[in-house]
Amino acid sequence: MHRATEMVLWRGRVDGEPGTERWHQKVVALTPEVIDSGLPGRVLLGVCSDIGVRRNEGRPGADGGPDAIRAALANQAWHLQTPCYDAGNLCSSGEDLEGLQREQADWVARLLDLGHFPLVLGGGHEIALGSFLGLWAHLEAREEQGVIGVINFDAHFDLRRGGSSTSGTSFLQMAERSRGGSLRYRYLCLGISEVANTRDLFDTAKSLDAAWLMDEQVASWNLAHAEQQLRDFIRGSDYLQLSIDLDVLPAAVAPGVSAPSPRGVALEVVEHLVQLIKGEGGGKLRIADLAECNPEYDIDGRTAKVAARLCHLLAK
Repeated sequence: MHRATEMVLWRGRVDGEPGTERWHQKVVALTPEVIDSGLPGRVLLGVCSDIGVRRNEGRPGADGGPDAIRAALANQAWHLQTPCYDAGNLCSSGEDLEGLQREQADWVARLLDLGHFPLVLGGGHEIALGSFLGLWAHLEAREEQGVIGVINFDAHFDLRRGGSSTSGTSFLQMAERSRGGSLRYRYLCLGISEVANTRDLFDTAKSLDAAWLMDEQVASWNLAHAEQQLRDFIRGSDYLQLSIDLDVLPAAVAPGVSAPSPRGVALEVVEHLVQLIKGEGGGKLRIADLAECNPEYDIDGRTAKVAARLCHLLAK
């Protein structure tokens, strides 16, 4: 179910001098009129659900993530060169997560059709599947062929098996969707915690020919290795989806997540690698999502503020 943007969230300081605009002064609601007449730009789309987190036995509360991120974004200084729109929130109807993912896919495909760059705000990491299905539908409708490379910053593979969608199944479901299609799927996960992933998950990743780097391998003193891994992956992909699970960050930086990381990957390293993806990927990067912001467990809004900072980086 779609809920229109509550623009009251977009409020903050107003300075009178030129060049002092903030996000709340520049973001425009994506109404039907704007869809018909607006220029292509960045579009924020919230997915308010933690059904997948609860199914995966995680800490609920991520359904409040999109609005928490908006509130943190609102007062940030504006440095974008393109328009930014707010498409509102998609909310679940009861426990129908699969229906919500299909609705998200429809929205993502339509935004891509209109030339926008969707920036999806979660919500549990089940949003990654909705983003992928939307990108797939957009490309398939144009009879495109090639490889969709999905880059996931995450402490977890999220390759669990199951009869229904959860926050831990998305990247295996992507592989299942791509079988027999005109498009192919590749998976790279950065920040894997050995103690948070079973041997079966590592075996599943190997069976999919996935690539990954452990959390200790994605460090400021070892950046050359991670950079080369990313460059090789980008070269072998025709289209890119970037997914950031905020639990890839240390718990002290992002406490408001379903499964806080005792180690994690430093924020400055994540930012550096995201900038590399944007630079090396060129026009290949079609969509990004930020998952697992859980305001119920956040401390001083730290996680929402970090997510807002990453939004700013992705939108530039």
